[in-house]
Amino acid sequence: MQVQTILVALLFVAALAYVGRSLYKTLKSKKGCASNCGKCGVDFSNIDSLKH
Repeated sequence: MQVQTILVALLFVAALAYVGRSLYKTLKSKKGCASNCGKCGVDFSNIDSLKH
């Protein structure tokens, strides 16, 4: 029974670390929209159809 408890505790700590890391990356981002998808850094200045 103790082995199961230790495994569950390790999985719980791993899940907390994953969520914490994701939250940290989201809050740490200074540029763009914080989703780190890379779309916000695209330069659209050379596209003629967007110019008015």
